[in-house]
Amino acid sequence: VKGHALAHSLIVSFLLIASLSTAVRAETFAYVSLDGENKIVVYSVDSTDGSLTRQSETKLDGSAGALCVSPSREFLFASVRSSGLLASFRIAPENGGITHINTAPAGVNPAFVSTDRRGRFLLTAYYTDGKITSHSIGVGGRISEKPVHELATADKAHAILTNRENRFVYVPHTGPNAIFQFQFDEDRGQFAPTQPPRVETGTGTGPRQLAFHPKLDVVYFDYEQGSAIAAFDLDRDSGRLRFRERLSTLPDSYQGSNSNARIEMTPNGRFLYVANRGHNSLAGFAANSRTGALKSLGQTPTEPIPRGFSIDPTGRFIYAAGQSSGKLAAFRIAPNTGTLARFATYDVGKRPWWVLVVDTMKLKAEGK
Repeated sequence: VKGHALAHSLIVSFLLIASLSTAVRAETFAYVSLDGENKIVVYSVDSTDGSLTRQSETKLDGSAGALCVSPSREFLFASVRSSGLLASFRIAPENGGITHINTAPAGVNPAFVSTDRRGRFLLTAYYTDGKITSHSIGVGGRISEKPVHELATADKAHAILTNRENRFVYVPHTGPNAIFQFQFDEDRGQFAPTQPPRVETGTGTGPRQLAFHPKLDVVYFDYEQGSAIAAFDLDRDSGRLRFRERLSTLPDSYQGSNSNARIEMTPNGRFLYVANRGHNSLAGFAANSRTGALKSLGQTPTEPIPRGFSIDPTGRFIYAAGQSSGKLAAFRIAPNTGTLARFATYDVGKRPWWVLVVDTMKLKAEGK
């Protein structure tokens, strides 16, 4: 009997240790595309303190550009800028590693990729070609060889995202200083211009990227040349944008050159951040929970030429890459104030272009 009790105790202890091991295993991963090394590097993210550990890397057939993930977190998509390609990868939930699925020809300089909210189409904006495309995504994550829809827009299309309801698509262009707006057919992956088809933002603004409020019908754009953030109300019936306000991303005393890059909002909709290239900082803003109106939180110094950054899915950490330094700065986000505190710096490689933090918990829960 004593032997059986001892065996039972050992089994329970083993299961408890295994359970604890599984509990602390990384479920969040940071992906960094390196334009200067033609690769994507994978880091695990410690859920307790936000620290990063390098896991693996994957070579690409050209300069690594924009990244996005499917809603299921099962697939990672990348633009290969110098080769005009779109690449699909399967994510391994246990270590974040990526396995190549296929590569599809695209256009010249695909600047931005995203999936629609259902994960059925890969949407791409082309900086040089001045167009947008929609490729279908197969059940196994395979990108269609040809786009299901291609539409010419204007010079320097810089981003493309669908709204929360997956009914409308917005494409900021730095060339004509305009935001193009489309109806989106989520069953066929087709674009149709709304009326009016574009919103003029004014000379010298250069709308570059966008972030949707997670709860309100408000969308925010950063102005690359204007060094500003602009808020627009979104009509959920027509999809039309209506300008609300504009705030500078720079301190009043700054007189040097600057251009904005990435914009991103915390998952709870409380805080918004914009990367300043030149001032080399992250500009922070607090969003009113009822109206979405913005209040400046000032600027936090970061690595030189912060082209890409990403907020982790919990909204507690932000990781900003310095294109010039080849380093990644890690910050804690104060939950009540939105202020940033730098706690680590990592050498990531030559010319980091994009940063994307992904939570694979959903993928593990579904047993994939």
